[in-house]
Amino acid sequence: MIKKNHNNTKNKEIVKTKIMGILNVTPDSFYDGGKYNKTELAIKHAEEMIEEGADIIDIGGESTRPWAVPISPEEEKERVLPVISELRKINKDIPISIDTYKSEVAEEAIDMGATIVNDVSGLQFDKNMPEVISKKNVSVIIMHIKGTPRDMQINPTYEDVVKEIKEFLKERIEYATENGINKRNIFIDPGIGFGKTTEHNLEILKRLKEFKELGFPVVLGTSRKSFIGRILGTEENPIPPEERLEGSIATYVWAVIQGVDILRVHDVKQTKMALKVIDRIINSK
Repeated sequence: MIKKNHNNTKNKEIVKTKIMGILNVTPDSFYDGGKYNKTELAIKHAEEMIEEGADIIDIGGESTRPWAVPISPEEEKERVLPVISELRKINKDIPISIDTYKSEVAEEAIDMGATIVNDVSGLQFDKNMPEVISKKNVSVIIMHIKGTPRDMQINPTYEDVVKEIKEFLKERIEYATENGINKRNIFIDPGIGFGKTTEHNLEILKRLKEFKELGFPVVLGTSRKSFIGRILGTEENPIPPEERLEGSIATYVWAVIQGVDILRVHDVKQTKMALKVIDRIINSK
């Protein structure tokens, strides 16, 4: 499970933001698709991220980029289970997250050593997921999504994006607890880029503190996403993912200031360095 941090008011320390390193064992993820889709390459990259300071490794076997086509649970398991098994053999301590919305994938991943389920559907796509999480007593990241990866970017609209995401998360938290999931195991994610325009994403970032009002630790994933490419380029001609590092770092520094608990990132070393500086600034006497 994810160990939650708490403020130490006596020493006037802020909560130390944790870094979740992204490990996509897919051929088609938007940034690193195909780089780590062999077990030995995936394990090497996981070890590198741990060495660079990752607190959690998030392993995903199905791309959830816009327009992505779903794959079968069997294919997803073939991709992720060997990686989880091997990583757990060589590192007994690192928390492993399984990035899936399929209960049978989650269950077998947990049996292999995963302790977190990162469900981009917010427990919507598989009615058996809450039972698996409850029975196994693991942590869950409940994320907001509007639609599905295949259609989420087709003209997403909101009257008040933050208000509507908060209402969704409240309902999903209630659903989770009614189905046996311990409140202490719940984390929330506003779902940057999952059924949102550039302006929606900016509004979410601007109002991140409002998600803390729900009383659960907040996870944020902005790493190299397309809205950063549009900001640094144009809406019509965004710069490519390979050139979005600096923009990603800017969002993460902002997120730390807003009190976000976990950052989901591709670039562990660079994010860790940026967070070290911002932590020192905030904690300086």
